[in-house]
Amino acid sequence: MTPEIKARIELTMENLRKNNMKPFYVDTREEVVPLIRTLVEEGATVSNGGSETLKATGVYDELRSGRYNCLDRSRPGLTPEEIEKVYRDTYSADAYFASSNAITESGCLYNVDGNSNRVSAILYGPKSVILVCGYNKIVKNIEEAEIRVKEKAAPPNTVRLSCDTYCAKTGKCVSLSKDGREIPDGCRSKARICCNYVISAQQRHIDRIKVIIVGEELGY
Repeated sequence: MTPEIKARIELTMENLRKNNMKPFYVDTREEVVPLIRTLVEEGATVSNGGSETLKATGVYDELRSGRYNCLDRSRPGLTPEEIEKVYRDTYSADAYFASSNAITESGCLYNVDGNSNRVSAILYGPKSVILVCGYNKIVKNIEEAEIRVKEKAAPPNTVRLSCDTYCAKTGKCVSLSKDGREIPDGCRSKARICCNYVISAQQRHIDRIKVIIVGEELGY
């Protein structure tokens, strides 16, 4: 890791603290689960959003290990109604796990969702929110966060989810080809995954949101 990247991580962590979010840093993905065990008690009720980062760091397996009461929306055989109940029960969880689409150097989180169960749980409900992010999620500002989502996050996610969208076919959001675009601009596909855009700045509930930055490139 270059000195420039280390400096960006340190600056971002400093500003997350100023925004009443609690940052952590680990060098490798293997260190994430041991850290989580210090943050969440055995037997706690936990839930999670969809995340390739959680999968890559072993967090999914940890949550489903039996150590916790896991509200698992991915459990085989669940009906749509049962999945919806998991979404709603999540708001009462002790800890909610996800990643962030981007983190600005000024200490803001930038997240974009389709169904929006993830962004809503980040904003309100679970007692603790734990976001696991590779250092590649750090961006200069909100404008860079927007571009990151429209070029690096949404397109591969729509491919992974087999969504019939413009970005799945072209590799970038249609809005990037427009002059004078606004951040929420996008396609009109029914499969669109970027319906709600959320910026988390200074928080009222100190340290409710915890951000684990990993010294590796992880996720979209």
